[in-house]
Amino acid sequence: MNAPSSAWILAGATATGKTAVAQALAELLGASILSADAMLVYRGMDIGTAKPTVAERGGVPYFGIDLVTPAESFSTGAWLAEAARAFGTAKPLDLTRQEGGVIVAGGTGLYLKALTDGFDGVAADPARRAHWQALFEREGLAALQRALAARAPGTLETLADPANPRRLIRALEHLDACGSLPTQWKRGTPPTPVTALRLPREQLHRRIERRVETMFRQGLVEEARALRQAFPEWSATARQAIGYAEACALLDGSLTQPEARERIVIRTRQLAKRQETWFRHQTQAAWVDIDDSDPPARVAQRVLETWRHHGPASVLLP
Repeated sequence: MNAPSSAWILAGATATGKTAVAQALAELLGASILSADAMLVYRGMDIGTAKPTVAERGGVPYFGIDLVTPAESFSTGAWLAEAARAFGTAKPLDLTRQEGGVIVAGGTGLYLKALTDGFDGVAADPARRAHWQALFEREGLAALQRALAARAPGTLETLADPANPRRLIRALEHLDACGSLPTQWKRGTPPTPVTALRLPREQLHRRIERRVETMFRQGLVEEARALRQAFPEWSATARQAIGYAEACALLDGSLTQPEARERIVIRTRQLAKRQETWFRHQTQAAWVDIDDSDPPARVAQRVLETWRHHGPASVLLP
């Protein structure tokens, strides 16, 4: 069953400084950090993902990083299981004193959406889905509505879209698997506040270029070579990871180093644009506009003020 909880969420596009700001906030609040970055789950993929080093993490407990090798696949459901572990071991969130708890930091929208709205795939059972789909095809929308009303009296009236057959089938699946529905599906439920960092586009692009230069200087190509020797076969997601795909192409001779650098910069810019678009349209984002010259401690204070204004986000754990 999905268990309700609360968390501080810090989102934003790649290269906006979420990692350093989350670290500063965790140290200030005595909180743990749950990474919501789909690339940080891979052990050994450190330089190309700008993963915080052990020294940078200090005494802050981290979750959601170094979970699988590049050869292994990973899913949103597996990340949610790690999220449950994080919330189960972190210091409880004290809303009165505003300390402790979990800071969820990252730019992978699917992870954040699954955490705040519930993950449909967690409840998916092909047999049960086929059952409810067949009912809809035989008897129509009204049959799904009757089934939901019988299973959970009073629920149909609270749904935001009770005439949507796909949502009704999902609701029945959730009831089959969990015994309850995510509260975020109900009409009138306020959207979960997601605090997101935002840099001016030109500054973000310059920061991305500096990051790529730093990655090559720190040994991105050597890291990719060592990982390929350790794991000859990578998962599809790891193979396409920004930075690593280009580093491997460089090792194979299909890209020159300048070409690899430029391609990483372009792909990272494209990712940042997609992330900002996603947060604008898929969340109720509370934007914190920052400047490239702002130190993490200053940004952390502004984020903390935003959190205090909106309160923690409600999350659903498997």
